[in-house]
Amino acid sequence: MVFFPGFLSVVFVVRDQAGTLEKMLTDATELIASDVSDYELIIVDNASSDDSIALLKRLTDVSGFANLQIYALTKEVDMDTASWVGLENALGDYVAVIDPLADDLGYLPTMLEKAVSGADVVFVCNTETLTQSLAYRLAHRLFHSAYSWFNNIHLAREAPQYRMLSKKVINFILQHPKPAMSYRHLPATGGFARAYLSYAALPKPQPRKRLGESVDRGVRMLVSSTRAPMRLVTALSLFGAVINLVYCAYIIAVVLLKPDVAPGWVSLSLQESGMFFLISLVLLVLGEYILNMASFSNEGPLYHIGQEFTSARMTRLDKLNIEENTPIPVHKPMLVSGKSS
Repeated sequence: MVFFPGFLSVVFVVRDQAGTLEKMLTDATELIASDVSDYELIIVDNASSDDSIALLKRLTDVSGFANLQIYALTKEVDMDTASWVGLENALGDYVAVIDPLADDLGYLPTMLEKAVSGADVVFVCNTETLTQSLAYRLAHRLFHSAYSWFNNIHLAREAPQYRMLSKKVINFILQHPKPAMSYRHLPATGGFARAYLSYAALPKPQPRKRLGESVDRGVRMLVSSTRAPMRLVTALSLFGAVINLVYCAYIIAVVLLKPDVAPGWVSLSLQESGMFFLISLVLLVLGEYILNMASFSNEGPLYHIGQEFTSARMTRLDKLNIEENTPIPVHKPMLVSGKSS
């Protein structure tokens, strides 16, 4: 690894990991301290219920770690939103995002080397995954198939969450109205220079992902990242109109060619069921799209930082060219009064 004379930020998203936090920070410090000129470790605590906050406060005192920034959220949010908390507060020229339970910290130097070589975004994919429920796997496959069809990119393979971004990419994401949502896909779809790395290592045990929350996040991502759902609405509406025209032509043909027309119960039933099915699909997609658009004005902040504190020691401050000036004492002339002789 070539020495990087710049500033590296590393964002860790943690929740209820008090037992491993100190070792994680020790390993991270030893890994990157000798490879970069300046660095910071940003811990985003995703509303832990254990004693993580008390531990982090102890680790940021004078005898603890240097260059730590802690952001403790008041409620649990999804991984993308928690990652963005650290990204938008990072100061580094490059920022890496790590899930300690799923990602291998040892790839940081290789990622930085790729970034310094010209990659605006470095993605790292772990080919090993934990087994999820059958329903979750089916929903996961359906979502990624739909997203790949709409955007020509497979998020799990081509935009994994383990990544390193340049400051240029972060500034680009900040220009979007909902950067925490855009953060997941924009680095892979914004036309930036990308590099891909992969490894195989079994992730650490972690809680099962909740299907309901994942489905909700997937739907929001689909309707917010592409115009395809709205195009689907118009396509279904057009299809329904064409079918109605064809059915009208069919009725006219029957009337002209068959004088003894029996009551068309079957045809009427099929027509009504088909139209109601199409209307239901249109309303479903349109409703999700309108719901997402309304969220821009109706939803509150996606996250709230309850506590924020930093290390007592920041090594980058030692390198600033600042001198403390000592006030120069001013000697006032003494006034002597006397009588002239």
